[in-house]
Amino acid sequence: MAKENKELEIQTKEPVDQETERTRECRCFVPRADIYEAGDKIFIALDMPGIHENAIEITLEKDILNIKGYTQIEELEDYTLAFSEYEAGDYERSFRISDSIDRNKIEAVYKDGVLRLTLPKVEEAKARKIEVRVD
Repeated sequence: MAKENKELEIQTKEPVDQETERTRECRCFVPRADIYEAGDKIFIALDMPGIHENAIEITLEKDILNIKGYTQIEELEDYTLAFSEYEAGDYERSFRISDSIDRNKIEAVYKDGVLRLTLPKVEEAKARKIEVRVD
């Protein structure tokens, strides 16, 4: 079982709210995510297959990190779909981050259908060794 992380609050893994109005007529998925912590950084890996790197939008407003990816739904000419297990659609996921994350140094890299985010901690939040003086 993963330990609880106070720097990053994960929202429940529910489908994107269908009550909201969408400007695109396609399915919207919550991408699966793995979250790792190593020293002074938190890493998030999100599965977002079928997204072009120019169709990813990451915004940080107040304490909410919003990630959206938009697909281009490809219509094949002269073909009739016989069977399909793959559903194309957009992706949306949000994370609430604490003040211990350095908002100006968040980085994102997209490769092979996986979006990887690096969230460095601010200097004050990093673990440090305190030297003991002898008087």
